[in-house]
Amino acid sequence: MIQATNASVWHSSLFGDEALAPLFSEIAFLDRFARFERALTAALRDHGLVEAAMAERALAAIAALEPDIAAIRVGLSEDGVPVPAFVRQLKAVAGDAAVAIHVGATSQDLVDTATVLALKEAEPVLRTRLAAVLEAIDGLAARFGRRPLMGRTRMQAALPVTVGARLAGWSEPLRRHLHRLDAVAAEAGILQFGGPVGQGPPALGGKGPAVVEAVAAELGLGVPDRPWHTDRSALLGYAHWLTLVTGTLGKMGQDVALMAQQGIDEIALTGGGTSSAMAHKQNPVLAEKLVTIARFNAAQIGGLQQAMVHEQERSGSAWMLEWMILPPMVIATGRALSDAHAMLGAVTRLGEAD
Repeated sequence: MIQATNASVWHSSLFGDEALAPLFSEIAFLDRFARFERALTAALRDHGLVEAAMAERALAAIAALEPDIAAIRVGLSEDGVPVPAFVRQLKAVAGDAAVAIHVGATSQDLVDTATVLALKEAEPVLRTRLAAVLEAIDGLAARFGRRPLMGRTRMQAALPVTVGARLAGWSEPLRRHLHRLDAVAAEAGILQFGGPVGQGPPALGGKGPAVVEAVAAELGLGVPDRPWHTDRSALLGYAHWLTLVTGTLGKMGQDVALMAQQGIDEIALTGGGTSSAMAHKQNPVLAEKLVTIARFNAAQIGGLQQAMVHEQERSGSAWMLEWMILPPMVIATGRALSDAHAMLGAVTRLGEAD
């Protein structure tokens, strides 16, 4: 899958993520396509569906392929999906061993499996960063938690609380999100191998289920009860988890921005953004970005919900919409977690000024 969003360098600097963005690059997806094809050919060999010698030649061809990316981009513009051009190149390299390649599979099997593999690779990055944010909040609670703070409702002074109470409003939802990640990742981390119409690969006959299980095991993915094909629930569930994380971080960023206002002075931060016109200003840029990313992901989830509406056994338009939306959501969430950790690390005081 070609990365759909070509953001400007400035936007990438603000909202990009150097660890997560490469997971959704065209090179990464082509590599995952090849991994799927290697796993499939090996499973066909092991279950007696292709001759061992033919399979070995096919596996060597898959390993030797250096994709012509320019040609795949042309194929993508014509076919609406990169897999046909990729498979043509692969079979051309394999020669007569092409009969051991892509047997029973279709484009959706490769794209969907590559997508869940990308999410699987993103999951430990997101998990580690979320845990680091929680550790940073806990550290602030230990340092400042007993200090007084004016509680505010509807942005008006209400009753006194403590810094610890406000920090708990940040950390407790994040802790629940971290706990929920195991189930979310497991639900999304399943193989797609439905064949042309999502009923399983008919070309494999009675050995289809065994081949599917072998491919899933090789790729480190779960096996669904049936091909998920038009059921995009697991991907939407993953995306919804992303919005929960960034929404909570956005609440934290909004609180910090308000606490940092002159005249409020309930927080002190090192660094901050400068103004081209007002030298006295120290803008809470990281806090502002957390609010921005929260609103971005909240806006995207509605579009991804639209991508659940597939016509019959496959939709081209709903499928493409998913490609446009899901990768930027993952990347934005990763950046929000990094920014939140940096912002928390810049705190030198919480609570009322001495």
